[in-house]
Amino acid sequence: MAIAAYIKEIGRGKDGARALSTAQAHDLMSQVLDGRVSDLELGAFCLAMRIKGETAEELAGFVQATHERCLDLRPALAQAQAAATSPLLGPVLLPSYNGSRKLPNLTPLLAWALAQRGVAVLVHGPRQDPTRITSAQVFAAGGWPVAEGDADVGQAWAARQPAFMPTEVLCPGLARLLAVRWVIGLRNPGHTVAKLLNPLGLGMQVVNHTHPEYAVSLSNYLALVSANALLMRGTEGEPVADARRQPRFDVFLKGQREEALCRAPVEGVLVSLPELPEGREADVTAAWIQSVVDGRAPLPEAIAAQADCLVSALAALNAPDTRAAQAEPDASRP
Repeated sequence: MAIAAYIKEIGRGKDGARALSTAQAHDLMSQVLDGRVSDLELGAFCLAMRIKGETAEELAGFVQATHERCLDLRPALAQAQAAATSPLLGPVLLPSYNGSRKLPNLTPLLAWALAQRGVAVLVHGPRQDPTRITSAQVFAAGGWPVAEGDADVGQAWAARQPAFMPTEVLCPGLARLLAVRWVIGLRNPGHTVAKLLNPLGLGMQVVNHTHPEYAVSLSNYLALVSANALLMRGTEGEPVADARRQPRFDVFLKGQREEALCRAPVEGVLVSLPELPEGREADVTAAWIQSVVDGRAPLPEAIAAQADCLVSALAALNAPDTRAAQAEPDASRP
């Protein structure tokens, strides 16, 4: 179906727009990612979906189409597992698309905390953001692996290091869709899709939201596609716990919320603040993270709790009664 027919359905305004089926959403996103639409059609799609909002079924179609166009990282995982001297957990996917605006960007610190626990970690996101400090910039400032291909990811994991992969390497079509924001001034469905990616279809993914209402819609999506995920309110939109106060962690295994693995938020009056970098600049943040990695500074309790929660979820995935469930293909994967 031509994209104009889809725009006619989704572009009728907030109250008149009709939702697409998963198959229709898959076809629409496939055309967008493959560059088979005009700039005018692309802008109309972004604005219409911005007004209407995505349903869980539409997100399932969008994500599936994106997964089909992602770099295949299964060889990287196999390479790392073969080279590992001890069992490699994971992987854990950390989508880093908001960056730091006021607080230091500590997504790379979470990645290192997981790597030190024996987890294969992939952080993905843009190289730069004109308004924020990205994880890519922190990784670069720290001299940590920035992957330009699947082999780089495998080498980082084999060395027990987290890897950062730019979106343009992981999925060029998605990177182009995200860049539309700088033309029209608004985010689009690509930003939600980016935060839901798990191109391996294995391990755990961290899914973060900025407003409470998104927790409901994202929970519906995770249930629909039988995802394994940690859902939480992010720090300035990043998939890392606020170092000052741990948020709620909701763990989903095969799309079902697992109460035993979830963690309640830390509430009440803060008695003390954790040690944090003295600035949010990439070099300052990277230097402070390295001091934590080296044991010269303490890991904030909230981030340690998040890392431990993810490791517990991975252990549950590998338990005998869930191994078969883990082996089943993710509904959003091709």
